[in-house]
Amino acid sequence: MSVSAMLLQLLQAFGITAAIFALTLLGALPLGLPVALGRMSKCAPLRWLMSVYISVMRGTPLMLQLMVVYYGPGLLFHVSLPDNWRFLAVIVAFVINYAAYFAEIYRGGIQSIDRGQYEAAQVLGYSRGQTFFRIILPQVVRRILPSVTNEVITLVKDTSLASVIGTVEMFTRARMIVAAPRSPGMLTYLAAGVFYYVFNAVVAYGMTALEKRMDHGR
Repeated sequence: MSVSAMLLQLLQAFGITAAIFALTLLGALPLGLPVALGRMSKCAPLRWLMSVYISVMRGTPLMLQLMVVYYGPGLLFHVSLPDNWRFLAVIVAFVINYAAYFAEIYRGGIQSIDRGQYEAAQVLGYSRGQTFFRIILPQVVRRILPSVTNEVITLVKDTSLASVIGTVEMFTRARMIVAAPRSPGMLTYLAAGVFYYVFNAVVAYGMTALEKRMDHGR
């Protein structure tokens, strides 16, 4: 296999990696907020339920969660799953896993806000919803961006775990290329590493730029 053919295959598989990354963030970032609010709720059953959910997601390997989501419905309910279930299972598992981590980041950010701001907003006639979304949440976002950035960068590398249920993302494609006859060998892994590094660098740059922009917008 020529180097150009190897790079083309890696680039095509990179599209799967990028899709897993983007769809996970689109699902996990918004889902983490209600989970965090539930974790801080005055309703004891809801607070307990969210605590258990977060504990399970953070206390078990993502690889295991992928296998449970993918194989679980068929084994437990004996239902026929759609042809694209493999990819959907990856997205579901990644979203519910990362939502738990983002929830704890949100919770830490919300609890770091001085209670006096809530009281001041109440005096000014703001409702609880207006107080949270107009005053508290913008401050929380600025404070948690460094922690969110770390999780986002970790997500780039975690996409390779999708291979455990047979999803052919970039790392899996690299292994398949190396195993094929007349492969470029270690050059394939080196090229995949460059893809991951550049992707991580772009993500880190974007998150840093967002952080600076929000700091300037204070």
